Amino acid sequence: MANFIDRVEIEVAAGDGGRGCVSFRRARFMPRGGPDGGDGGHGGDVVLVGDGNLTTLLDFTYHRHFRGERGTHGMGSRKRGAEGTPCRVRVPLGTSVQVVDGPLLGEILADGQEMVVARGGRGGRGNEAFKSSTHQAPRTAEPGTPGESHRLRLELKLIADAGLVGKPNAGKSTLLAAMSAATPKIADYPFTTLSPVLGVVRVDGERNFVLADIPGLIEGASEGRGLGLDFLRHVERTQVLVFVLDVTGDVASDDAVLRAELAAYAPLLATRRRIVALNKVDLVDAETLARVRAAFTPDELVLETSGATRRGLGALAQAIATARAAARAAPAAPDSPAAPLGPTSIESPTD
Repeated sequence: MANFIDRVEIEVAAGDGGRGCVSFRRARFMPRGGPDGGDGGHGGDVVLVGDGNLTTLLDFTYHRHFRGERGTHGMGSRKRGAEGTPCRVRVPLGTSVQVVDGPLLGEILADGQEMVVARGGRGGRGNEAFKSSTHQAPRTAEPGTPGESHRLRLELKLIADAGLVGKPNAGKSTLLAAMSAATPKIADYPFTTLSPVLGVVRVDGERNFVLADIPGLIEGASEGRGLGLDFLRHVERTQVLVFVLDVTGDVASDDAVLRAELAAYAPLLATRRRIVALNKVDLVDAETLARVRAAFTPDELVLETSGATRRGLGALAQAIATARAAARAAPAAPDSPAAPLGPTSIESPTD
């Protein structure tokens, strides 16, 4: 995933409209034929199209300029100019589109969804359009109008059902690799994961979900420290957050930092459905583990996991799938937070 690109700026310019034609009908036995100049064709739009097969904005680092085709000019015999061919640009799902120093135009969330980001110019009218009872031989035609042009900022926010969030070296990548076919880089030092990684987790024959490994968050991430602002956006669309907490560290402090940074970045994230994964439980004794669990309230869903030994991974997958189903069945309104996931929301899963 070294070539994962999630933010680019591009230039778009729609085609200009073709000009109208000044022409008069010339036929045998009709020496005073009237005006018959046709209109120019409209310019081609620039259209973004959602493509579910794309996962990065990498292609836009090589090709940043997109232009619609110009409409052709009108012709005699009332022939209208041809419309310019639209420029259709494929983008990954989850792409938000904003005019640089301007408004947010929207988001591409569905395969095949289209968004016109620059409209083609209107074709000019030919002289036939200016004919009237008092002006029967007009020699006037309009030029085509120019097409719109913009500088756009594209930002990709991954579309995943659940996201693994935690401090650097909490073991998120190991969990993702153990639960799915994803192959994130894994090593024993902070910030091994430098870009989000997606994996499909299959729970059973009918249920599966997309799980994202979000690069480690540190205190101050919401203010731009570490990799925070670069990747916090990728948790915005996840329906379930899995807090991966390293039981060999200061669990209470790490949990507080994660909650605070998510809330500071987007307040609704603080109330998103969440599951706590006490990770690396193979490295501590039962007494330490019991003490760590006691710090959480009874209404929180807390699971014990180990990517190295695969302990608790089945239970975690079951919990995520159930929480995801609950979120889809009762989605929160845009201006109200989702209800936090409590222990009564799922059955007790077993590996």
